[in-house]
Amino acid sequence: MLFSRRKVMLLTVQFRQILKKIVSTKESMGDIMKTSSFALTEAKYVAGDNIKHVVLENVKEASLRVRSRTENVAGVKLPKFDYSADGEATKNDLTGLARGGQQVQQCRVAYIKAIEVLVELASLQTSFLTLDDAIKTTNRRVNAL
Repeated sequence: MLFSRRKVMLLTVQFRQILKKIVSTKESMGDIMKTSSFALTEAKYVAGDNIKHVVLENVKEASLRVRSRTENVAGVKLPKFDYSADGEATKNDLTGLARGGQQVQQCRVAYIKAIEVLVELASLQTSFLTLDDAIKTTNRRVNAL
């Protein structure tokens, strides 16, 4: 019985930490998404509206990969998502006229930052839901004793 109460306390502490991280990540996500959307608008303005087709022609495969793993917290397996970049330079340097290639690269960097935040947020929210279920289950067991 004492073990279960300690487990509930540990899970609750972890739950609150994840909640704080979710709130701060969501706050930063708004600014990052605004920046990436503005970068796309700049790239479309400088390189023209057909930028989508040019970029799609030059991209063969994804440069970012998302992997899942599990982390054990007080006997509860929490899913975590990690991303990895291949680091390959794309052929978009000369896309469009004038500074179009530079704007496309800036847009790419802005959207990579957005993907990083979205992967982190997905990991936090999935862990949050898993912890919530584990806390409810453990509380039921403690109350049953």
